[in-house]
Amino acid sequence: MNLSNTYKAYTLSNFRQIPQVEKLSEEQLFSVEVVGNVLPFKTNNYVVEELINWDNVPNDPIFVLTFPQKDMLEPAHFDEMASQLKNNASREEIKITANKIRAQLNPHPAGQLEHNVPEIDGTKLTGMQHKYRQTVLFFPSNGQTCHAYCTFCFRWPQFVGMDEWKFAMRETELLVKYLKQHTEVTDLLFTGGDPMIMKAKSFASYIEPLLSNEIPNLQTIRIGTKALGYWPYKFITDDDASDTLKLFEKIVKSGKNLAIMAHFNHPAEMSTKAVVEAMRLVRSTGAQIRTQSPIMRNINDSPEVWAEMWRKQVNNNCIPYYMFLARDTGAQGYFSVPIVKAWEIFQKAYQEVSGVCRTVRGPSMSCTPGKVQMLGVSEVPINGVKQKIMSFRFLQGRNPDWVGRPFFAKFDEKANWIDDLVPAFGENKFFFEDELNEVFHEKKSDDTVYDLE
Repeated sequence: MNLSNTYKAYTLSNFRQIPQVEKLSEEQLFSVEVVGNVLPFKTNNYVVEELINWDNVPNDPIFVLTFPQKDMLEPAHFDEMASQLKNNASREEIKITANKIRAQLNPHPAGQLEHNVPEIDGTKLTGMQHKYRQTVLFFPSNGQTCHAYCTFCFRWPQFVGMDEWKFAMRETELLVKYLKQHTEVTDLLFTGGDPMIMKAKSFASYIEPLLSNEIPNLQTIRIGTKALGYWPYKFITDDDASDTLKLFEKIVKSGKNLAIMAHFNHPAEMSTKAVVEAMRLVRSTGAQIRTQSPIMRNINDSPEVWAEMWRKQVNNNCIPYYMFLARDTGAQGYFSVPIVKAWEIFQKAYQEVSGVCRTVRGPSMSCTPGKVQMLGVSEVPINGVKQKIMSFRFLQGRNPDWVGRPFFAKFDEKANWIDDLVPAFGENKFFFEDELNEVFHEKKSDDTVYDLE
């Protein structure tokens, strides 16, 4: 039997037991401990044995993707935590220091905690988000961990043990009630964490009520997961693999579209026999697999990597879906690629693949107003002088009327996020800003904050 068939997790408490880490220096091992006390760290034997090329460490992309690196923290933050560890601080002192640093890392970007949590009958549904009209996100309480953690993950607050930062919900009755009341919702996305960390029986307890109740507006069930990349045996040899696939089949046979939103960040994750077999089995249920990833410095910031990844995905009958920009949270400073450079990489990769790969959209920012795609750089005459501008459009918006509308920013090759952009043509603000501010700051006559949804 392949040793990777039997799952073994490695966290901060036992990562030095990984035989391969003997290749790391004591300084590198200490860096893992320092950063891992602030940002969550977890990997498993499949990632360690089959995905990481230890002859290329510390530059191997999957190593960087899963093992914390010193520069993922600001120098002052790193030194602060390092000092605590060197001085043998108590667990409580380390926790206090970690939480102080975490609070400075924008733990909930794009207003997801303040503005995306819906209500029903006056009760906040803290395990759900409803930002875009047609799509609701659901965080099943049993799915709020992962087979391994990505070091770039914008949902890192889910894993650091701070309940006030965590999205999670157990009650499917409230979910069903919300979907019945909100007939504009067509898509439900199970997210986390990773829903595919759950046993099939546990996941079925969330799915069955959706299928047994009359919810005609619910057309698509999406499952956001990294399991194909980090633990494909979930669908092959795990003791509930067959039950998981049967549950997928049941969803499809009920008439719902089932979309597996698979996270692949590098072609290496698609290079094993296990992942190819897992994708085949998942597709055999009638589910479709859509693929997405942020573009990240130190991991996949080259057109060759993206072109290879899209080809591999299409050759396995997956649908390339999104190239994102690294969100403004956690270790963004380590991973972020400037918007213009990301667009250049996207364009070059796009040119290298055939039309069947060109379903992908990007580079896109999942920011406070919505999903914003950079369309390109143009030269236009401004006051008789040709100047570069950056073109954008909304793929999703808090107000659906924003979707598809182009807008323009001054050229800035250093800008990493929408907050860094300045409107072009002498405008004082982008077209959506006033309305967005109204959503967040004005109140109705009944003194309740309203949303464009």
